[in-house]
Amino acid sequence: MPRFALCLLALIALSPFASLAETPAHRPIVIGYVMDGATLPPIEARKLDAINFAFAHVNDAHEIFLRSDTATTALVGLNALKTDNPDLKLLLSVGGWGSGNFSEAAASDAARTAFAESAVRLVVQHRLDGIDIDWEYPTLPGPGISHSPADRDNFTRMLQAVRDRLDALGKADGRHYLLTIAAADGEAARGLDLPRIVPLLDWINLMTYDFFGSLTPVTGHHAALGKSASAPGDARTTIKAVDEFLGGGVPPAKLNVGAAFYGRKFVRVQRADHGLYQAYGEHAAFLSWRDLKADYIDRNGYVRHWDKDAQAAWLWNQTDASFVTYEDPQALRAKAAYVRERGLGGVMYWEHRQDDGTLLDALREGLYGP
Repeated sequence: MPRFALCLLALIALSPFASLAETPAHRPIVIGYVMDGATLPPIEARKLDAINFAFAHVNDAHEIFLRSDTATTALVGLNALKTDNPDLKLLLSVGGWGSGNFSEAAASDAARTAFAESAVRLVVQHRLDGIDIDWEYPTLPGPGISHSPADRDNFTRMLQAVRDRLDALGKADGRHYLLTIAAADGEAARGLDLPRIVPLLDWINLMTYDFFGSLTPVTGHHAALGKSASAPGDARTTIKAVDEFLGGGVPPAKLNVGAAFYGRKFVRVQRADHGLYQAYGEHAAFLSWRDLKADYIDRNGYVRHWDKDAQAAWLWNQTDASFVTYEDPQALRAKAAYVRERGLGGVMYWEHRQDDGTLLDALREGLYGP
């Protein structure tokens, strides 16, 4: 047996998840978000089950639209990947952080109809396999977007309208079109009526990252699997988020855990405990995995540390008092193994351009073995 496999088996045996069921009833899937851009990044189609193309937006007429000239070309290129992987699914992701007009588009029957019909038009026009809705977040203001307490009920009605239109199209085509959402835990989850929306959805992409950032008073692991011994009592973790959604009635196979192909840098950090869970002066940057490999991991004064409780890595620069939280191959293999052990649907990641292939391969090793 390869050394990696032995190490992974030992890790699982010693982990707090070892008592969980080890063999899911299905093959877990891998979903990658691919952002629009002047060109597409290299994509090995056979390593993915689905691609979410990000992002389309919602206009004042309650319709979904592609906001750039490059989007149509990109969708043609993504569809071409099916030559290598005929089973690959291509979805258009609508929304993202700061994307507005959802509340208005969900607020009435006429608005929901316009939204749903525009979704179907785009599915037909761009040969899509479905729609992914990333409303961040129903009932919450986000960065200045409109919101209402009625969003919770209206989002369910919006999803029903889209589901009905996709099913009508599928009946005519003799196929099933996917409807998925991105969601977050805690306060963001309270805007979701899970018992009502789950039957309408093929899966939920759970954004188990950004747990710590510019809105938190201390540093921390932004995508931790478990809870650190020194973490604040209310610290968010992947396990806590998964338990919340499973407890809300989401079947395990419909829940995909999120992986981050980027890190967050904090500066002017208090120097205790190598900067972990310490007050800081500024959240200074987002760093892609490519950036981290080139300039940070055990380079330029940054030293890698490992938190066995959180199953998470971090970097600490003692001289600069700089802290970086990120996911590396060890953390992603542990997160993927957890997905397999819990029988969850799979893993989605943000975002494909930020990886050099290392992190995607680590996820696949955790899900399927070396």
